[in-house]
Amino acid sequence: MGTLPQAKHLPVIDLRLEHLNSTSSTWVTTCGEVMRALEEYGCFIAMYDGVSQGLHDAIFHASQQLFDLPTEVKALDTAYPPSHGYIGARPGAPFYEGLGIQNATTKQGIERFEKLMWPSGNPSFSEGVLEYSKAVAELEHLVMRIIAKSYGIEENYESLLGSKTYLVRLMKYIIPQVKENESIIGIYAHTDKTFTSLLDQYQVKGLEIKAKDGEWIEVNPLPSSFVFMAGDVCTAWTNGRIESPVHRVMMHGDKERYSVGIYAFIRDRKIEVPQQLVDEDHPLQYKPFYNCKLIDYFNTDEGKKSKYPLKSFCGI
Repeated sequence: MGTLPQAKHLPVIDLRLEHLNSTSSTWVTTCGEVMRALEEYGCFIAMYDGVSQGLHDAIFHASQQLFDLPTEVKALDTAYPPSHGYIGARPGAPFYEGLGIQNATTKQGIERFEKLMWPSGNPSFSEGVLEYSKAVAELEHLVMRIIAKSYGIEENYESLLGSKTYLVRLMKYIIPQVKENESIIGIYAHTDKTFTSLLDQYQVKGLEIKAKDGEWIEVNPLPSSFVFMAGDVCTAWTNGRIESPVHRVMMHGDKERYSVGIYAFIRDRKIEVPQQLVDEDHPLQYKPFYNCKLIDYFNTDEGKKSKYPLKSFCGI
């Protein structure tokens, strides 16, 4: 009798601060692991200790407090684009609820959100979210420096830094009424219209990544870990060398699911493929575009119907 094929797993890469020494041979090995994972899957699981366990627990405790607020209060979280603000249950995602904090690595961005939710103030919430956002942004910047260095486009990446902004999205999935061992879609399959995305799952699994062969890979929560994903903007920026992964959330079990997404966007600067990434073997694939215009396009009827919105928007 033949053996069953083993289920795929996302690469797990150690990016804990104590192991990061850019002059050591292990650093070269780590960078190679990051690039192989991104070019194969568009994502990987990063083990990272820049967020303490206490801070990690605090952000999810704060998230639970936030979702306990009345719906009319949460609905005050409006934004452009609308997907960056409050989203309640809707057709296609009846178990999902989310709130967004724009400019989440700045005191002003956090305090604006705090005043909307708690007019009398909630400084402990703001302080915790700000510390958390800054720490996770450091991980995002670390991975992006690895990508830029590996492709020889450090100067191009540095030119984008002044236009990078972070959105923190707090997400809750209620318990679906399903039979034992049955699962149901929490969020439909999609790619992110971001530069990069980092996802922090809390205890309850649900995230799935689609491999290039079409197989869905379950991503189990690990302590002190974040799932780093390339977004569609990164796909264009790298001239298709790194493809943003298709992912979804599947709900099963009898526990509510909380997660936090930290999304990097390039604001007010045109995304262009660096000349170093265009050659005979890698012809130019994408025209210059703005991140916000890609999001606008995706929210049109044409964009929603497109199988590959990035290519239909700015592909060559």
